[in-house]
Amino acid sequence: MNFALILEWLIKAIVLVLLLLGGFAYLTLYERKALARIQMRVGPNRAGPWGILQPIADAVKLIFKEELMPAQADKLLFFLAPVVTLVPALVITAVVPWGPTLHVFGRDITLYIADINVGVLYIMSVASIAVYGIVLAGWSSNNKYAMMGGLRSTAQMISYEIALGLSFVGVILLAGSASMTEIVTAQKSAWFVLLQPVGTVIFLIATLAEVNRAPFDMPEAEQELTAGYHSEYSGMKFALLFMAEYDKMIAICSIAATLFFGGYREFWFLSNTILSVDRTPWLGPIYIFIKIFVLLFGMIWVRATFPRIRYDRLMAFGWKVMLPLSLALIFITATFILLAQQLNNNLLLAGIPVVSLLVGLAAIVLVNRMLRRKEYARA
Repeated sequence: MNFALILEWLIKAIVLVLLLLGGFAYLTLYERKALARIQMRVGPNRAGPWGILQPIADAVKLIFKEELMPAQADKLLFFLAPVVTLVPALVITAVVPWGPTLHVFGRDITLYIADINVGVLYIMSVASIAVYGIVLAGWSSNNKYAMMGGLRSTAQMISYEIALGLSFVGVILLAGSASMTEIVTAQKSAWFVLLQPVGTVIFLIATLAEVNRAPFDMPEAEQELTAGYHSEYSGMKFALLFMAEYDKMIAICSIAATLFFGGYREFWFLSNTILSVDRTPWLGPIYIFIKIFVLLFGMIWVRATFPRIRYDRLMAFGWKVMLPLSLALIFITATFILLAQQLNNNLLLAGIPVVSLLVGLAAIVLVNRMLRRKEYARA
């Protein structure tokens, strides 16, 4: 392995980490501005013009804020828990392709750190590690409310991780590969959101639960747990836990853009639909940034719109609705792909979104009836 290749990997890794850390800072500003506009109130407008220096002011405040540690806490795990939570959020995007291969200075520069043939499996394995940091943060504090928040978060993440993993299967079946770059290439004629609309919704809902975002932020319910697993954290340790949540949002949106929305490929109204060729492939990083920006707004919009749901209903929704719907979607996708191969007619793939939407609609009707039945029984 030559030195130039190692240096290229190192530079790309440093740039990616710096972008994620900077993105975390200004994602907080983006969220506060968007929430203020949605809720018709004044957002950050004091630190810098239009409040654009607010993230820097927050960072300075957290750096100089006194750090406290409970006397009975496990000091080593209390220190390591924020690190264990943050690291997976940074390394999970290593397999995400940010653009096509560029020819610069006589070298082919790939805009990803690693292209492995099990990229989707890598994402699932790294995402599951974050559970340990959160439960250790709650347990090491020696606080019953923090411990309860850590246990809630662990149960929630494990439950929705199953539906999240199953939502990947339809994409893998359609692309014929688990490599993220090949999944993007397979979307040259149609984005997978068109073939897997229900799978896309399942993925987005499951990821909200994975990062404890509203309306699935029960592990941080102030009314019950005083803040959840990070109740005893302050200063930079709290900032690391906060940073992990927002970096996970960016990572999840980049993965969603890659799996379902064409990744760095052009929007359908710009590309050559006859040849399925991008007219401006060098703008790939800008295209995926726009898609991530829109998906992040969707997560913020959900937070501003939906109230927090009860914990028992949250778990029931994951096991009784999301899991069966994911399995049904896999069966539908595999059946239509097999029929298309047997009959040598790819037009049959158009039946996947139709049937899956019908199944999704049936699931919505069943959930609505179930909730109404419970309300009537209670009345």
